Amino acid sequence: MDDEDFILHSLQDAFVAKKRYAASKAEMLEFYRQMLLIRRFEEKAGQLYGLGLIGGFCHLYIGQEAVAIGLQSALDGARDSVITGYRDHGHMLAYGIDPKVIMAELTGRESGISRGKGGSMHMFSTEHKFYGGHGIVGAQVALGGGLALAHQYNNDGGLCLAYFGDGAANQGQVYETFNMAALWNLPIVFVVEDNQYAMGTASKRSSAETRFYRRGTAFRIPGMEVNGMDVLEVRAAAEVAFAHVRAGKGPVLMECNTYRYRGHSMSDPAKYRTREEVQEQREQHDPIEGLKKTLIENGCTEDELKAIDKAIRAEVAAAADFAETSPEPEMAELYTDVLVGEY
Repeated sequence: MDDEDFILHSLQDAFVAKKRYAASKAEMLEFYRQMLLIRRFEEKAGQLYGLGLIGGFCHLYIGQEAVAIGLQSALDGARDSVITGYRDHGHMLAYGIDPKVIMAELTGRESGISRGKGGSMHMFSTEHKFYGGHGIVGAQVALGGGLALAHQYNNDGGLCLAYFGDGAANQGQVYETFNMAALWNLPIVFVVEDNQYAMGTASKRSSAETRFYRRGTAFRIPGMEVNGMDVLEVRAAAEVAFAHVRAGKGPVLMECNTYRYRGHSMSDPAKYRTREEVQEQREQHDPIEGLKKTLIENGCTEDELKAIDKAIRAEVAAAADFAETSPEPEMAELYTDVLVGEY
């Protein structure tokens, strides 16, 4: 093997050597607040869906909060881009986008971030460099490659964070993008959010190789395996991966092992797994409870953390009120933004 072969394992080795981010108490409190915001927002979204105020599909991020917060807290919002699939509310919140405009988009209102036309699955904000929200499984990975090419072409110092799930990991376009990203040395971090069941089939029943971080080996892309239920571990992995990409060394493939507590979407009863399995994940591996325990060990009080939760609940309630009372788009809005330019 040539001298460069070590790179396939070097990032994992560097990560394992310092596996948890040495966060200050203030940083941990902010991670806790952000994860709690996603959790409470998604719980409220589930309630509004049940009341018929959110239509169509609705894919909740409950249980996976540590992935988005751990990674996106390490990004530079002024230059880095993010793209993901249709389970996208949490990623938008992690990038600091106002919960009110996200909730208004869920309910199809004019004040939504996509003027009520994108709904749950197709949110978008060029202002925040958040490029969706994509309904076609795996399609966002190829688009992420394009965003990374734009960063490289413009020489803006940015990188693209492209999320996809274990279900999308078997899509051909994912591997085409791996090849091009490695060939062109693109500044991109591919993140597999492995919540173990794709739409409803366990990874071991659908994938010959269930350790997704190894999938980049054929393209000489270094892989990293991360506990996606520990926000400090995810942030530590982000530090290593982003430094590699920013140094001009090309793409990274990161597998974050996580777990969603709800079904694939709100219409999924999730009968392919047991209640006991879900309960065990909640009790033993919950990312918010795990960080809460660490905070208490670092001197935080229960009352202090309860106050944060109370404030978050009020913020989410305000977002829901805003979404419910905002007007629906005018009929003429159907014809706007159909084409960005004239051809």
